[in-house]
Amino acid sequence: AVVVFSPVMLIAAILVKTTSKGPLIYKQERVGLHNKPFYMYKFRSMVVQDEKDEKKGWTTKNDPRVTPIGRFIRKTSIDELPQLFNILIGDMRPERPQFVEKFKEEIPRYMIKHQVRPGLTGWAQVNGYRGDTSIQKRIEFDLYYIENWTMGFDFKIIFLTFFKGFINRNAY
Repeated sequence: AVVVFSPVMLIAAILVKTTSKGPLIYKQERVGLHNKPFYMYKFRSMVVQDEKDEKKGWTTKNDPRVTPIGRFIRKTSIDELPQLFNILIGDMRPERPQFVEKFKEEIPRYMIKHQVRPGLTGWAQVNGYRGDTSIQKRIEFDLYYIENWTMGFDFKIIFLTFFKGFINRNAY
């Protein structure tokens, strides 16, 4: 996937770097398998912010922090492509540490998702639960995946990612 998407990543890198000030890659601490923290990488799609402001919450519809190119790469999930490198080194995704602390208190069975290796896409994402959507529904879909995993289910998610997951109305 890194090789296949490298032309897209090159174009995205040039566009991000030439249209806004700041670093090309945005890194954010996340909590992965067995609660181990790691840095997740994305193409920067927002204006550079103070760390305390950046931690306030999720991006919402018409968020003024998102750059014009950022809006496009977020909508098409191109901003997520650097996460392929996270996958290669064995890290990946679920959530920022401050949200993990919050959600484990508020959502029953939330921490179960940290017992499996996270990935770039998932059952919740291909069903429209990403961005500013119900965290309870996302967890419900994540737990369904964990409890019903098969190799065929993974292939179904990969297939649906190509047809439903890259462009998403809930990606701001």
